[in-house]
Amino acid sequence: MPLPSRRIPLYVGLGLLSGAFLLLDWMLPMGATVEMLQVAVILLTLFLEGRGPTIGFGLLTTAFVGLGCALEFAASVPAEALMERGLVLAGLWTAVAVVLRYKRVRQAQRESEAKAQAILETTVDGIITIDADGEIESFNEAAEDIFGYDAEEVIGKNVKVLMPPPYRDEHDEYLRNYHETGRKRIIGIGREVWGRRKDGSTFPMDLAVSEVELGDRILFTGIVRDISERRRLEKEILEISEEERRRIGQDLHDGLGQMLTGIGLLSQDLARQLEEEGHERAADMAEITDHVKEADQYARDLSHGLIPVDVEANGLTEALRRLSQNAVRMFNVACSFREVDTVLVHNNTVATHLYRIAQEAVSNAVRHGEADNITIVLASGDEQIRLQVRDDGTGFDPGVSDGSGMGVHIMQYRARIIGGGLEITSDPGDGTVVTCTIPRTADVPVDEAPSPVPAES
Repeated sequence: MPLPSRRIPLYVGLGLLSGAFLLLDWMLPMGATVEMLQVAVILLTLFLEGRGPTIGFGLLTTAFVGLGCALEFAASVPAEALMERGLVLAGLWTAVAVVLRYKRVRQAQRESEAKAQAILETTVDGIITIDADGEIESFNEAAEDIFGYDAEEVIGKNVKVLMPPPYRDEHDEYLRNYHETGRKRIIGIGREVWGRRKDGSTFPMDLAVSEVELGDRILFTGIVRDISERRRLEKEILEISEEERRRIGQDLHDGLGQMLTGIGLLSQDLARQLEEEGHERAADMAEITDHVKEADQYARDLSHGLIPVDVEANGLTEALRRLSQNAVRMFNVACSFREVDTVLVHNNTVATHLYRIAQEAVSNAVRHGEADNITIVLASGDEQIRLQVRDDGTGFDPGVSDGSGMGVHIMQYRARIIGGGLEITSDPGDGTVVTCTIPRTADVPVDEAPSPVPAES
């Protein structure tokens, strides 16, 4: 197999260098000292690919050492000289073995790097590597597709360029706390966060972060997956469910509710007539009238629960106030609603999901937490809307889970599909706090919204 033309000068140069050492050995009677310079020739074969060049120059330098010895001692070679040359040859072939071992390790490393690079280039997940200061060191093609940046645009920049608020503001503090305390909040734990594309748009993504120690350096590798499509499908499923709820609520209000209202008016009129006539069953008829009114009110409560939020911007505020009033009446607990600043939610879907989260939190506080006092707080800021439900119930240990709690999963589900996050804090005997935070960007008005329930007649 012919040698590549660019390698020929290297082979010639190493051959000439080995020959120069032979000439120097012949000219200077310094024995093995000069011949040990041949080790440098072996070491320089590190720059030549494959085992062949190292073994070949090992044989060449061995021959030159033998030739040098023959030129120095024409007649007989003293035992001491033979021992020195033996040590030189041992040194030469030790160098050959070391170089061959290094080349094997290096080849295995190159193959491993090639496989890793192939995975990085072909995986559908974005893979991003950052250093201990948060600066991006690698950015694969999938990450380019997900975030819209070319790798050259972000390598060397802080990874928070890929994060929207509030993650952008929290990132440096999190890294600093981790280096100081070693407390992990994301590392080794998959979680859902929000990313920011080059065009400024945000999207939900799954994030898994691992830590890698390379000598005295620490690197963090993040694997990200755009889950926008999954969230869109989940949102459609919940919207279909909400639409069915609305239909049932509308039927309750317009159908059963109106019928009960009519029956109530008839029974009220009949009870009044029986009372005027002094009929012995007048009291029974009055009692029937009261039960019909209670049934009518119950049907209306169910209707408003199924269609909680009016399309007006302040519909969520009124719905939460109604929720607190119904909790007092139905569960016999102290439940209050408080609005911090004026909270206007223009997107009816967002408002409905926030209401459902509050509804589930109140229900859990009563049924599972045995709470006596519940507070619902709705607050607005420049960048966020926050809903919080506090109770003084029995609480629970968040670290202990028996796999149940479908209501909690559904609350988390609802928070995610409207672009928010749900946080639940609780301690046994110290109540529970459920907090849902959504960015203002999630509250985008929609052109069409389902009709609200007509006002109570």
